[in-house]
Amino acid sequence: MTVYATSWCPYCSLLRRSLEDEGVPFELVDVEQSPDASAAAAAVEKINGGNRVVPTVVFPDGTTATNPGLDDVLLRIAR
Repeated sequence: MTVYATSWCPYCSLLRRSLEDEGVPFELVDVEQSPDASAAAAAVEKINGGNRVVPTVVFPDGTTATNPGLDDVLLRIAR
């Protein structure tokens, strides 16, 4: 699972901490500071109809969620 985020977004921080607390493995990609930030930002914009909305989560099955809560993520990865 990939979580696209920024360092300053409070929703991103909350989701990241919650996933870590639950022991859920994920890859965190900062759309502003990662080595491939422009590609990451473009991916987020494509998923969100041209908007750079974070957190955006891409699940292993290819589905996505924008600004999901922990419960939503846990339900989706339990399938």
